[in-house]
Order: sequence, then C-alpha cells, then structure tokens
Amino acid sequence: MKKIICIGGGSLKEKSTLKIDEYIANLAKVRAGEKRAYGLFIGTASHDCMPAFNSFRKTYTSNFDIKADCLLLVNVDTPLEKIEEKFSKADLIYVGGGDTIYMLEKWKEKGITEKIIDAYNRGVIICGLSAGAICWFKNMYTDSFLVTGKEGEYSFYNGLGLLEGTCCPHYSIRKEEFDKSAKNVQDKPIFALEDDSAIVFTDGVYDCALTSGGNAYKIENSEDNLSVIKL
Repeated sequence: MKKIICIGGGSLKEKSTLKIDEYIANLAKVRAGEKRAYGLFIGTASHDCMPAFNSFRKTYTSNFDIKADCLLLVNVDTPLEKIEEKFSKADLIYVGGGDTIYMLEKWKEKGITEKIIDAYNRGVIICGLSAGAICWFKNMYTDSFLVTGKEGEYSFYNGLGLLEGTCCPHYSIRKEEFDKSAKNVQDKPIFALEDDSAIVFTDGVYDCALTSGGNAYKIENSEDNLSVIKL
C-alpha cells in the first residue's frame, strides 16, 4: 500500500504534532520489518534549515528510535550516488515546511521529484507538514512569495498531483479568506487542515483524519453555499 500523511502545521520542536508523528513512525517501523527504520528529512522548503532537521531527529530518533538522515539540496552539491543511496534506505520521507514553490522548483532542478514519486510507488511512507502537506495535491493554497509577490498572501498553485483535489494548511488562521476562495475551487475534494491535524491517504484515496489537538475538514462548495465538514 502507498501512504501519504499530510500535516496542516504545528511544531516538531515543541512536539505539538507528537501523536501524529507516532502514527507515522509506526507505519515506518512496519515497513522496515526487522531492521531499524530509516527516516529521510527533506527541508528544501526552509532552504535546508538545520534546526528543522534537528527537531525531526530529536522527535523521531529520541521518541521512536528511527534513524534520522537529511537530504541537502540548496547550498550543497550532493553527489547523485549519495542521493540515490539515501532514497534506497528510506522507510519514511518527511518533507518540512517553508516556501512550497521554491521547494518544487528546486526538486525539479535537482531531479528529486522523480525520486520521491518512485519512493512513493515503492511503498515508502510519505509525509510532511505545511508545504510538505499540500505539495502532493493537484491544487494547493500557498503563501509562496514566488507566486503572490507579497509576503503572507495566499493563492492557488498546481502541486505534484499525486493526490486529487485541493488542500489548505494552517486553516485555523486562514479560514476566513480560504472559505471565500473555496467557493470557486473546481479541483475536488477540498481539504482544510488546522495546525496539529493530519489526513491520511492510502493508494491515493482519503483514509482517515488524525489529531494532535487540531481538526481536519472537508469542504463542499458551490457558488451559493459552502459546507465545512469535520473529518
């Protein structure tokens, strides 16, 4: 089975998503079998911010005994063989938050998109927070400066399309503006994720919602009406 877990936001450092992380870690351990599970953190969206990786390591290694590694792509020319080795070892790929469009463009430039999709098709557990949650969808609601030209302003942009529909992160603080925009969204289903909430997809189909304090929603829309359904 192919799994993607999308986390709407939260803090690895503060362990606010710990219940969700435990679910993810258990999936990785099942995939790893008798060997120690290996988690690969990809922090491209935060320009390879090492404190973000350290928070991942402290959570997934200290709490769940998963060997943590990271893939550096921004200011490091990592050899192709080393990149391929990291992907071949991975039971779990965790994509961190930050600038979604910058991340997708850097992945394309470095040939990483195909490697992530290949890992997904091999059954590697794919997950991510914020940018790492919405990038898998056909349509995503992002505040990337490369899209909007304004800091903190959100708009729609095409994602990788591994999952059908549209996804909004940080819904607890974006609800009013996203609900207005969602009335005209054509790429369905539409998901809205608060911080510390997540949704799970199995073989590309919505499976269940997870919470570490936040809520996940499915939105049904028309030009005249909007229904927000808690998952």
